[in-house]
Amino acid sequence: MAFEYDIAAIPARAFAQLAFFCSEKGACSLEDVPVDQAQRLTEMLNEKGADGWELVQLFFQESGVVGIWKREKNFT
Repeated sequence: MAFEYDIAAIPARAFAQLAFFCSEKGACSLEDVPVDQAQRLTEMLNEKGADGWELVQLFFQESGVVGIWKREKNFT
């Protein structure tokens, strides 16, 4: 089985409805996110998943979010 990968950078401005916190040392995490804001992130993940992509890793940083995705490579 072979996989293809995709790295998607989502700028912070795309998360006008999502709050995440970055410390002075650069560590970022979700902090006390209201349900409606978490729903927006869920929608974004489901959109990519509908195309057959599986999330491998999600990184939060001050400039936005970076997602690493994989899916089975189609040889047909």
